[in-house]
Amino acid sequence: MRCFMQINLLKKAAVDIVRGLTGSDDGLQSLSNYAKIALPPLSRLLRENKEVSEPAAEALVNLSQNSQLAAKMVQMGMTKTVMDLLYKPDSSITQLLVMLLVNLTQLDDGISSLLQVLSFILFKLRICLVIRLTDNEQIQGLYLLKLVRSFCRSSSESSDDPFEHVGSILVNISKKEAGRKILLDQNRGLLKQIIRQFDSTSPLQKKGVSGTIWNCCFEAEHQLQTLLLISEFLWPALLLPVAGNKVMSLVFS
Repeated sequence: MRCFMQINLLKKAAVDIVRGLTGSDDGLQSLSNYAKIALPPLSRLLRENKEVSEPAAEALVNLSQNSQLAAKMVQMGMTKTVMDLLYKPDSSITQLLVMLLVNLTQLDDGISSLLQVLSFILFKLRICLVIRLTDNEQIQGLYLLKLVRSFCRSSSESSDDPFEHVGSILVNISKKEAGRKILLDQNRGLLKQIIRQFDSTSPLQKKGVSGTIWNCCFEAEHQLQTLLLISEFLWPALLLPVAGNKVMSLVFS
């Protein structure tokens, strides 16, 4: 027992040092030179108790602001690691994990990994498989479905909502056609669920909803029928931001 406690203290001391280094540009630069050595252990430490997992998560969030380091995280399967940990009942670093996904989805590969796009997964794993198209379609978007459910379920009941940053993830993935395709899929109904959160009291959630709607409207000419079906929820979300409590008057001079 004593040996275990000493090991845990050593882990915490080590990860605290790494987290401290990620707080400065010089530290980030130094760690980036040893990414292959530093990233895998930090990823494994996410599964430890909060004393160790929290500083490890904070370090990864800071490191992922560097696009090159974020790309290496995606390549090593960080998206799957995060999604596996995110929904563990005893997870104590939920918000940090979501913030890590926000940074990873700034990259095209990060978006593909979150959407579980088949071509990306097979390329990264270097596996030759024959998968039926219908099976592939069922796999794609499962991570996104979980995130949308959490985003919509959380609403504004708590001032410290760990899933409110999902709105930023939705904006990121909706910048890409593959992301918009899944969000606008009538069978999934994800955009309809997202729009309902527009009345949230959280500015971050509201910004995420409006940004996602904006991006999805790029598909208007191809997805007109889908947008019309959710118009009951779409129109209020589009019009309320320009509504005011005063009558507007125009004066020409």
